[in-house]
Amino acid sequence: MENNRLKTISNLFEDNEIRSVWDSEKEEYYFSVVDVVGALTSSKEPRKYWSVLKTRLKKEGSELTTNCSQLKLKSADGKYYNQDVLDTKGILRLIESIPSSKAEPFKLWLAKMGDERISEVFDPELAVNRVVDYYRNRGYNDKWIKSRLTGVVDRRKLTDLWKENGITKDYEYGILTNEIYKEWSGMKASQYKEYKGLRKESLRDNMTDIEVALTDLGEIATRELAKEHKPYGLKENKEIAKRGGKIAKNTRG
Repeated sequence: MENNRLKTISNLFEDNEIRSVWDSEKEEYYFSVVDVVGALTSSKEPRKYWSVLKTRLKKEGSELTTNCSQLKLKSADGKYYNQDVLDTKGILRLIESIPSSKAEPFKLWLAKMGDERISEVFDPELAVNRVVDYYRNRGYNDKWIKSRLTGVVDRRKLTDLWKENGITKDYEYGILTNEIYKEWSGMKASQYKEYKGLRKESLRDNMTDIEVALTDLGEIATRELAKEHKPYGLKENKEIAKRGGKIAKNTRG
């Protein structure tokens, strides 16, 4: 894991420093529970506050304490000690459990997000519009957005085909994706993200037009080869993924 100190998760924490650890393999941040508790409660003894809250949550059968893990974080004395951490989802659930006025903006935001997602179940077009607005607000033009959405559909066609061909585990999808990337770029997807200085950000959203085209070509070629040869299981699908990636590499020159 790569250690990183964050000055703040958001301005709602009033610039309190929240220690965190970035797991590049899982592509997930893990945040110090004590730091978040201290920022939201202004408690002089955040460790004690968390200890009492953790006991209550256990009695209530909350999965939050089960999902809580420990990682070495740097303390005020400059030394590293094992401390409770939670991923982003866990931290949001923790915030919901804390009766604090400082936590209210987060709770309202979560309620709003929940309302939007429920609305999208009844009207899926709302979700599409949300995605379009997201990209427009970040400066992408409509031509790029249309191409991006088409790429998402094409990617889904490939993963659906992999599923039909015996791929069922998340890590297997990752392995096959990496085979395509390695063939045309020389790097796994995670290495490519590191090369571009990305963490949780989408790799494709930060690619050049040529990079996107090569990625799409590799996946489309893999899909067409899989349709023709009907591989089954991880080993056979890996060979097809390599061939698909190689087609993209040859096109790249």
